[in-house]
Amino acid sequence: MTSEQELLWNKIHSFELDDPSNSLTFTDRLARENGWTIEYSLRTIEEYKKFMFLLCIANHPLTPSDQVDQVWHLHLLYTHSYWIEFCKDTLNKQIHHGPTKGGSNENSKFTDWYEKTKQLYKTIFVQTPPVDIWLPSEIRFSETNFQRVNLDRNWIIKKPLIRKK
Repeated sequence: MTSEQELLWNKIHSFELDDPSNSLTFTDRLARENGWTIEYSLRTIEEYKKFMFLLCIANHPLTPSDQVDQVWHLHLLYTHSYWIEFCKDTLNKQIHHGPTKGGSNENSKFTDWYEKTKQLYKTIFVQTPPVDIWLPSEIRFSETNFQRVNLDRNWIIKKPLIRKK
């Protein structure tokens, strides 16, 4: 990391997403909406910050893990925190979120960007991204059948894991 990058990373790393005056903090909401523990949510927030740092320094497009993307989606809902406190005051840069247009070309493009993201991560942070947050590409881009479910009205029963041979 250059000294300029290190300054930026320190600003991003110290950015606080939780407002302690709220009875439901950002981390609490992230955990609740994704069925994650608080500890896992805190780890995904750390990975989100790393991803946003990489977006600021990369000279090519990047793609987040699904978990990091969930943090990003939630942060976008906190418009003042995201656009003013984070992008304007911390990053000094607007970071827009662009969804896929769908199709096999998009899948190939985002898979390539995801691999480049993980490689840049290794180079900059001198460690492999945690595999429980940065899943392998073949899993990241195959497990995409999500929908919002009201857990007060519906039961969720996990399917057994069937491995393809």
